[in-house]
Amino acid sequence: MKYFYFLIVISSFLACRQPGEANVKKVDGPNQFPKAITEVFKAHGGLALWYNMRSLEFEIQKQDQNELTITDLKSRKSFVDLPNHSIGYNGTKVWLLNKDTVAYKGNAKFYHNLMFYFFAMPFVLADDGIIYSEVKPLEFEGKQYPGIKITYSSGVGESPDDEYVLYFDPKTNQMVWLAYTVTYFSKEKSKTYHFIKYDSWQSVDGLKVPKTLVWFNYENNLPTTERNRLEFTEVKFSETPPKATVFEKPEDAAFVD
Repeated sequence: MKYFYFLIVISSFLACRQPGEANVKKVDGPNQFPKAITEVFKAHGGLALWYNMRSLEFEIQKQDQNELTITDLKSRKSFVDLPNHSIGYNGTKVWLLNKDTVAYKGNAKFYHNLMFYFFAMPFVLADDGIIYSEVKPLEFEGKQYPGIKITYSSGVGESPDDEYVLYFDPKTNQMVWLAYTVTYFSKEKSKTYHFIKYDSWQSVDGLKVPKTLVWFNYENNLPTTERNRLEFTEVKFSETPPKATVFEKPEDAAFVD
């Protein structure tokens, strides 16, 4: 029940980031991004290497059975295999397959790319339509983390008023915190920030990607104590796209409105 509540909370965060073909660039252009975010990208392996990858797989550790996610990094088609269900996005629609009589309690349309978006930080913050600005550093347990605010141009996604702040280590330039607001359900600009700590990283094929994420409780727009923790395992990249059949709706599945 605790994990289910956790998924409802984070689902609202990414509801605004609707599926669509990724904007693939070939290299890190010298003037394409502000210097601070460029250095963060470089610290994680660089955009050139990220853009060369076409397929991504990872698992999320769970008590009963690990959750598998497969993503086409160009089209952003996705497949998520859970213990009792499978969710897919075929490039146009999201579908849901019930493997048994257990009803799916989440929102498949929100969840199909949810964990991909968390995992793909900081690289997804190079998508088109983003506006970057500096913010006051975050201070936590006596250490300061410089921040880069992320906002969206009008008309980008269903909730362009959402805001994100990437906080990074000033010595390594690695991402440490993600702060975010949620406006999808209220349709009103929010001043309340939620916080995720990117607690540990792993190197896979030259890219530094998340290993452990920690969601924090918050007060007065500052993180306080740990609430939930997720770990990513079995990470695989490939320069070859996944088979298209992976994302096709099975006969027994149903499209989700």
